Amino acid sequence: MNWTTFDVERLFSVPLLDLLFRAQQVHREHHDPRAVQLSTLLSIKTGGCPEDCAYCPQSIRHDTGVEREALLSLEDVLARARAAREAGATRFCMGAAYRSPKAKDLARIVTMVREVRALGLETCATLGMLTPAQARELKDAGLDYYNHNLDTSAEFYGEIVTTRRYEDRLETLAAVRDAGIRVCCGGIIGMGESVHDRAALLATLANLPAPPDSVPINQLVAVPGTPLADAAPIDPFDVVRTIAVARIVLPRATLRLSAGREAMSDELQALCFLAGAGSIFYGERLLTTGNPGVDHDRALLARLGLDTARAGTLPRDAAA
Repeated sequence: MNWTTFDVERLFSVPLLDLLFRAQQVHREHHDPRAVQLSTLLSIKTGGCPEDCAYCPQSIRHDTGVEREALLSLEDVLARARAAREAGATRFCMGAAYRSPKAKDLARIVTMVREVRALGLETCATLGMLTPAQARELKDAGLDYYNHNLDTSAEFYGEIVTTRRYEDRLETLAAVRDAGIRVCCGGIIGMGESVHDRAALLATLANLPAPPDSVPINQLVAVPGTPLADAAPIDPFDVVRTIAVARIVLPRATLRLSAGREAMSDELQALCFLAGAGSIFYGERLLTTGNPGVDHDRALLARLGLDTARAGTLPRDAAA
Protein backbone atom coordinates (compact mmCIF):
# COMPACT_ATOMS: atom_id res chain seq x y z
CA MET A 1 0.00 0.00 0.00
CA ASN A 2 1.21 3.52 -0.83
CA TRP A 3 0.74 5.41 2.43
CA THR A 4 0.29 9.17 2.22
CA THR A 5 1.13 11.42 5.15
CA PHE A 6 -2.58 12.25 5.36
CA ASP A 7 -3.47 8.55 5.64
CA VAL A 8 -0.90 8.00 8.40
CA GLU A 9 -1.93 11.15 10.25
CA ARG A 10 -5.52 9.87 10.32
CA LEU A 11 -4.27 6.74 12.10
CA PHE A 12 -2.77 8.92 14.82
CA SER A 13 -6.25 10.27 15.51
CA VAL A 14 -7.82 6.85 16.10
CA PRO A 15 -8.80 6.30 19.77
CA LEU A 16 -5.85 4.63 21.47
CA LEU A 17 -7.53 1.38 22.50
CA ASP A 18 -8.98 0.90 19.01
CA LEU A 19 -5.57 1.65 17.53
CA LEU A 20 -3.90 -0.89 19.81
CA PHE A 21 -6.43 -3.55 18.84
CA ARG A 22 -5.78 -2.97 15.13
CA ALA A 23 -2.01 -2.89 15.62
CA GLN A 24 -2.06 -6.14 17.57
CA GLN A 25 -4.05 -7.82 14.80
CA VAL A 26 -1.42 -6.75 12.24
CA HIS A 27 1.38 -7.81 14.56
CA ARG A 28 -0.05 -11.30 15.02
CA GLU A 29 -0.58 -11.68 11.28
CA HIS A 30 3.10 -11.17 10.50
CA HIS A 31 5.03 -11.91 13.71
CA ASP A 32 5.17 -14.27 16.63
CA PRO A 33 3.47 -12.17 19.35
CA ARG A 34 5.53 -13.76 22.13
CA ALA A 35 8.91 -13.27 20.47
CA VAL A 36 11.33 -10.49 21.32
CA GLN A 37 14.77 -10.08 19.77
CA LEU A 38 17.71 -8.79 21.83
CA SER A 39 20.44 -6.57 20.41
CA THR A 40 23.46 -5.08 22.16
CA LEU A 41 24.88 -1.75 21.00
CA LEU A 42 28.52 -0.80 21.50
CA SER A 43 30.12 2.57 20.77
CA ILE A 44 33.30 1.56 18.96
CA LYS A 45 34.35 5.20 18.36
CA THR A 46 32.95 7.85 20.67
CA GLY A 47 32.66 11.63 20.35
CA GLY A 48 34.28 14.09 18.00
CA CYS A 49 31.48 14.07 15.42
CA PRO A 50 31.44 17.24 13.26
CA GLU A 51 27.66 17.10 12.72
CA ASP A 52 25.34 19.39 14.69
CA CYS A 53 22.42 17.01 15.40
CA ALA A 54 20.54 18.78 18.18
CA TYR A 55 19.91 15.60 20.17
CA CYS A 56 23.41 14.14 20.06
CA PRO A 57 25.90 14.35 22.95
CA GLN A 58 28.73 13.21 20.65
CA SER A 59 28.79 16.37 18.53
CA ILE A 60 31.87 18.57 18.89
CA ARG A 61 29.48 21.53 18.73
CA HIS A 62 27.82 20.66 22.06
CA ASP A 63 29.43 20.84 25.51
CA THR A 64 28.11 17.61 27.02
CA GLY A 65 31.15 16.23 28.80
CA VAL A 66 31.46 13.26 26.43
CA GLU A 67 35.15 12.50 26.01
CA ARG A 68 36.48 11.73 22.55
CA GLU A 69 37.67 8.13 22.26
CA ALA A 70 39.51 6.55 19.35
CA LEU A 71 38.28 3.49 17.49
CA LEU A 72 38.38 0.49 19.81
CA SER A 73 40.76 -2.37 19.17
CA LEU A 74 39.52 -5.59 17.60
CA GLU A 75 40.25 -7.43 20.86
CA ASP A 76 38.10 -5.04 22.89
CA VAL A 77 35.19 -5.31 20.46
CA LEU A 78 35.33 -9.10 20.39
CA ALA A 79 35.43 -9.27 24.19
CA ARG A 80 32.26 -7.14 24.37
CA ALA A 81 30.62 -9.19 21.64
CA ARG A 82 31.29 -12.45 23.48
CA ALA A 83 29.87 -10.95 26.68
CA ALA A 84 26.76 -9.82 24.79
CA ARG A 85 26.29 -13.29 23.32
CA GLU A 86 26.66 -14.92 26.73
CA ALA A 87 24.07 -12.51 28.16
CA GLY A 88 21.56 -13.59 25.50
CA ALA A 89 21.90 -11.03 22.70
CA THR A 90 21.60 -12.35 19.16
CA ARG A 91 22.63 -9.19 17.32
CA PHE A 92 25.67 -7.02 17.99
CA CYS A 93 25.50 -3.42 16.80
CA MET A 94 28.62 -1.30 16.39
CA GLY A 95 28.20 2.49 16.42
CA ALA A 96 30.82 5.08 15.55
CA ALA A 97 30.53 8.87 15.69
CA TYR A 98 31.45 9.74 12.12
CA ARG A 99 30.00 12.03 9.49
CA SER A 100 31.28 9.28 7.21
CA PRO A 101 34.07 6.77 7.91
CA LYS A 102 37.58 7.22 6.55
CA ALA A 103 39.06 4.41 4.48
CA LYS A 104 41.59 3.36 7.12
CA ASP A 105 38.91 3.17 9.82
CA LEU A 106 36.47 1.31 7.57
CA ALA A 107 39.14 -1.32 6.89
CA ARG A 108 39.39 -1.99 10.63
CA ILE A 109 35.61 -2.06 11.01
CA VAL A 110 35.30 -4.54 8.15
CA THR A 111 37.56 -6.89 10.14
CA MET A 112 35.40 -6.36 13.24
CA VAL A 113 32.28 -7.29 11.28
CA ARG A 114 33.86 -10.51 10.00
CA GLU A 115 35.10 -11.55 13.43
CA VAL A 116 31.88 -10.71 15.29
CA ARG A 117 29.88 -12.62 12.73
CA ALA A 118 32.22 -15.58 13.21
CA LEU A 119 31.03 -15.66 16.85
CA GLY A 120 27.55 -16.58 15.60
CA LEU A 121 26.04 -13.13 16.13
CA GLU A 122 24.13 -11.06 13.62
CA THR A 123 25.99 -7.84 12.88
CA CYS A 124 24.79 -4.27 12.56
CA ALA A 125 26.73 -1.04 12.13
CA THR A 126 25.94 2.67 12.23
CA LEU A 127 28.81 4.74 10.90
CA GLY A 128 27.19 7.79 9.33
CA MET A 129 26.95 8.37 5.60
CA LEU A 130 28.26 5.70 3.21
CA THR A 131 29.19 5.69 -0.44
CA PRO A 132 28.03 2.76 -2.60
CA ALA A 133 31.60 1.39 -2.57
CA GLN A 134 31.77 1.52 1.24
CA ALA A 135 28.42 -0.24 1.51
CA ARG A 136 29.70 -3.01 -0.77
CA GLU A 137 32.81 -3.42 1.42
CA LEU A 138 30.61 -3.94 4.47
CA LYS A 139 28.37 -6.36 2.58
CA ASP A 140 31.39 -8.37 1.47
CA ALA A 141 32.47 -8.57 5.12
CA GLY A 142 29.09 -10.12 5.97
CA LEU A 143 27.32 -7.15 7.57
CA ASP A 144 23.69 -8.09 8.16
CA TYR A 145 22.14 -4.69 8.99
CA TYR A 146 23.08 -1.05 8.58
CA ASN A 147 21.41 1.55 10.78
CA HIS A 148 20.90 5.05 9.41
CA ASN A 149 17.90 6.83 10.92
CA LEU A 150 15.93 9.54 9.14
CA ASP A 151 15.22 11.01 12.60
CA THR A 152 12.10 12.98 11.65
CA SER A 153 10.16 14.36 8.68
CA ALA A 154 11.86 16.10 5.78
CA GLU A 155 10.00 19.30 6.72
CA PHE A 156 11.21 19.33 10.34
CA TYR A 157 14.68 17.97 9.66
CA GLY A 158 16.30 21.40 9.28
CA GLU A 159 15.25 22.26 12.83
CA ILE A 160 17.33 19.34 14.13
CA VAL A 161 20.29 19.02 11.75
CA THR A 162 21.89 21.64 9.48
CA THR A 163 25.19 19.98 8.56
CA ARG A 164 23.68 17.48 6.14
CA ARG A 165 20.61 17.20 3.96
CA TYR A 166 17.70 14.82 4.31
CA GLU A 167 18.59 13.65 0.80
CA ASP A 168 22.05 12.64 2.08
CA ARG A 169 20.40 10.20 4.45
CA LEU A 170 18.18 8.83 1.69
CA GLU A 171 21.23 8.37 -0.56
CA THR A 172 23.00 6.34 2.14
CA LEU A 173 19.90 4.17 2.57
CA ALA A 174 19.88 3.58 -1.19
CA ALA A 175 23.58 2.61 -1.15
CA VAL A 176 22.98 0.14 1.69
CA ARG A 177 19.89 -1.32 0.06
CA ASP A 178 21.59 -1.67 -3.34
CA ALA A 179 24.54 -3.47 -1.70
CA GLY A 180 22.15 -6.09 -0.32
CA ILE A 181 22.45 -5.14 3.35
CA ARG A 182 19.23 -5.09 5.38
CA VAL A 183 18.19 -1.59 6.32
CA CYS A 184 17.60 -0.49 9.91
CA CYS A 185 15.99 2.95 9.85
CA GLY A 186 13.65 4.80 12.18
CA GLY A 187 13.41 8.06 14.05
CA ILE A 188 13.22 10.00 17.30
CA ILE A 189 10.10 11.38 18.92
CA GLY A 190 9.94 14.12 21.53
CA MET A 191 12.16 16.66 19.74
CA GLY A 192 9.36 19.21 19.38
CA GLU A 193 7.98 17.72 16.17
CA SER A 194 4.26 17.66 15.42
CA VAL A 195 2.01 14.66 14.84
CA HIS A 196 2.19 15.60 11.16
CA ASP A 197 5.99 15.19 11.30
CA ARG A 198 5.69 11.76 12.92
CA ALA A 199 3.19 10.72 10.27
CA ALA A 200 5.41 12.05 7.47
CA LEU A 201 8.41 10.12 8.81
CA LEU A 202 6.46 6.84 8.89
CA ALA A 203 5.01 7.48 5.43
CA THR A 204 8.53 8.08 4.09
CA LEU A 205 9.76 4.81 5.59
CA ALA A 206 6.77 2.86 4.29
CA ASN A 207 7.22 4.24 0.77
CA LEU A 208 10.93 3.56 0.37
CA PRO A 209 11.67 1.24 -2.59
CA ALA A 210 11.93 -1.51 0.05
CA PRO A 211 10.65 -0.66 3.55
CA PRO A 212 13.24 -1.12 6.32
CA ASP A 213 13.58 -4.58 7.87
CA SER A 214 14.16 -3.00 11.28
CA VAL A 215 12.65 0.27 12.55
CA PRO A 216 13.98 1.79 15.80
CA ILE A 217 11.51 4.04 17.62
CA ASN A 218 13.60 6.29 19.85
CA GLN A 219 12.32 8.58 22.58
CA LEU A 220 14.48 11.68 22.99
CA VAL A 221 16.98 11.47 25.82
CA ALA A 222 17.42 15.15 26.70
CA VAL A 223 21.15 15.33 27.41
CA PRO A 224 22.46 18.43 29.22
CA GLY A 225 24.56 20.54 26.88
CA THR A 226 22.62 19.68 23.73
CA PRO A 227 20.18 22.17 22.17
CA LEU A 228 17.32 19.84 23.14
CA ALA A 229 18.34 19.57 26.79
CA ASP A 230 15.20 21.42 27.91
CA ALA A 231 12.75 19.70 25.57
CA ALA A 232 9.40 19.03 27.22
CA PRO A 233 8.84 15.38 28.17
CA ILE A 234 6.69 13.48 25.72
CA ASP A 235 3.34 12.02 26.76
CA PRO A 236 4.01 8.30 27.33
CA PHE A 237 0.89 7.39 25.36
CA ASP A 238 2.36 9.22 22.35
CA VAL A 239 5.19 6.67 22.37
CA VAL A 240 2.69 3.81 22.37
CA ARG A 241 0.61 5.48 19.66
CA THR A 242 3.65 5.99 17.43
CA ILE A 243 4.64 2.33 17.72
CA ALA A 244 1.07 1.21 16.99
CA VAL A 245 0.86 3.38 13.86
CA ALA A 246 4.31 2.16 12.75
CA ARG A 247 3.13 -1.43 13.16
CA ILE A 248 0.15 -0.81 10.86
CA VAL A 249 2.03 1.00 8.10
CA LEU A 250 5.16 -1.20 8.32
CA PRO A 251 3.57 -4.60 8.97
CA ARG A 252 6.61 -6.80 8.26
CA ALA A 253 9.29 -4.66 9.90
CA THR A 254 10.71 -5.52 13.30
CA LEU A 255 9.94 -2.51 15.50
CA ARG A 256 12.73 -1.81 17.94
CA LEU A 257 11.99 -0.14 21.27
CA SER A 258 15.16 1.90 21.49
CA ALA A 259 16.53 5.01 23.23
CA GLY A 260 14.61 6.38 26.19
CA ARG A 261 13.61 3.00 27.56
CA GLU A 262 15.48 3.60 30.82
CA ALA A 263 12.89 6.24 31.74
CA MET A 264 9.91 4.02 30.86
CA SER A 265 7.89 2.17 33.47
CA ASP A 266 7.41 -1.56 33.08
CA GLU A 267 3.74 -0.88 32.34
CA LEU A 268 4.60 1.51 29.52
CA GLN A 269 7.00 -0.99 28.00
CA ALA A 270 4.29 -3.64 28.17
CA LEU A 271 1.97 -1.36 26.19
CA CYS A 272 4.74 -0.82 23.63
CA PHE A 273 5.07 -4.58 23.14
CA LEU A 274 1.29 -4.81 22.80
CA ALA A 275 1.45 -2.07 20.15
CA GLY A 276 3.89 -4.13 18.08
CA ALA A 277 7.44 -3.66 19.38
CA GLY A 278 9.39 -6.89 18.91
CA SER A 279 12.97 -6.00 19.75
CA ILE A 280 14.96 -4.10 22.37
CA PHE A 281 18.50 -2.96 22.90
CA TYR A 282 19.90 -5.03 25.73
CA GLY A 283 22.69 -3.95 28.06
CA GLU A 284 23.47 -1.08 30.41
CA ARG A 285 24.35 1.52 27.77
CA LEU A 286 23.25 2.79 24.36
CA LEU A 287 26.35 4.45 22.93
CA THR A 288 26.65 7.20 25.58
CA THR A 289 23.24 7.11 27.31
CA GLY A 290 21.81 4.72 29.89
CA ASN A 291 19.63 1.66 29.38
CA PRO A 292 17.81 -0.68 31.79
CA GLY A 293 19.91 -3.37 33.47
CA VAL A 294 20.08 -6.85 32.00
CA ASP A 295 18.57 -8.49 35.09
CA HIS A 296 15.66 -6.05 35.08
CA ASP A 297 14.98 -6.68 31.39
CA ARG A 298 15.06 -10.45 31.86
CA ALA A 299 12.62 -10.19 34.76
CA LEU A 300 10.27 -7.94 32.79
CA LEU A 301 10.25 -10.18 29.73
CA ALA A 302 9.54 -13.20 31.97
CA ARG A 303 6.66 -11.36 33.66
CA LEU A 304 5.16 -10.58 30.24
CA GLY A 305 5.67 -14.11 28.90
CA LEU A 306 7.94 -12.86 26.11
CA ASP A 307 10.49 -15.33 24.82
CA THR A 308 13.83 -14.37 23.32
CA ALA A 309 14.36 -17.91 22.04
CA ARG A 310 11.40 -17.54 19.67
CA ALA A 311 12.88 -14.54 17.84
CA GLY A 312 13.96 -15.18 14.27
CA THR A 313 16.18 -13.06 12.08
CA LEU A 314 13.25 -11.99 9.90
CA PRO A 315 9.53 -11.44 10.51
CA ARG A 316 7.41 -14.56 10.28
CA ASP A 317 5.68 -14.89 6.91
CA ALA A 318 1.94 -14.63 7.29
CA ALA A 319 1.49 -17.72 5.13
CA ALA A 320 3.75 -19.86 7.31
